[in-house]
Amino acid sequence: MAQPISGRRRSLLASALQLTLLVLVAIAMLIPLLWLVSTSLKGPTEDIFTSPPALFPSQPSLDAYLRLFEDNPMWGYILNSSIVSGLAVLANLLFCSLAAYPLARLRFAGRGLVLALVVATILIPFQVVMIPLYLLMVQLGLRNTLWALIIPQAATAFGIFLLRQSFAGVPVELEEAARIDGCSRLGEWWNVMIPAARADLITLAMFVFIGTWSDFLWPLVILDDRNLYTLPLGLQQLASSFSLDWRLVAAGAVVSILPVLALFIGLQRYILPSATGDAVKG
Repeated sequence: MAQPISGRRRSLLASALQLTLLVLVAIAMLIPLLWLVSTSLKGPTEDIFTSPPALFPSQPSLDAYLRLFEDNPMWGYILNSSIVSGLAVLANLLFCSLAAYPLARLRFAGRGLVLALVVATILIPFQVVMIPLYLLMVQLGLRNTLWALIIPQAATAFGIFLLRQSFAGVPVELEEAARIDGCSRLGEWWNVMIPAARADLITLAMFVFIGTWSDFLWPLVILDDRNLYTLPLGLQQLASSFSLDWRLVAAGAVVSILPVLALFIGLQRYILPSATGDAVKG
């Protein structure tokens, strides 16, 4: 007669199954990235369409990366993307936090309606507002400028809602203590709410940076000047109707991924601690 599995063994078995599943999912997600890096490192004479596919290059070479930067203004594309993404992140952190604070703490008529309208705008596809937004940028004289990419991303409904929920979870006692010390409402926002919501602010910064860095449609519509192209637009120039070098395209894709990967690795440790816990400890 089989012996019943003990609670400890059942827990270990469940943990082992979960770990196995996570490893399989990680491998499935990493294989396309490894394939991309491998293709970018294959030499000019190496066949990239072998059967069965070769995951690792037999003749590793940086030729694709050298040609990518020598034949294309990649540094200009990277600089434009960095300016647009960086300013969009700073604007979101400022404007979204300023809008979220009264929605979380102040009592005024119609607060719930305002919050509902803000959240409802998340459901509106960008394609719906793209043409009116384009006409607005033209009337403001901002077409073919980086400001036309920054201003529409300066504040997001998702950011307002995220920070509103974060501010609402901050203990009221922290604000009362700041008020006793003589802080104004703006001082409470800066000295209490911002430190308490650090994890959510960093999360918002990552979402905004990734979304702005990888945006292709809006820059394609609003920009004609190649000197103002962002990285996605610049990479699109690598694929023409007459020639397509997959090594070059793969190298460009790897270059575009590296800043996002570095940002995530650098900021990951700031997201894990609880926001309120950090504020109480401080």
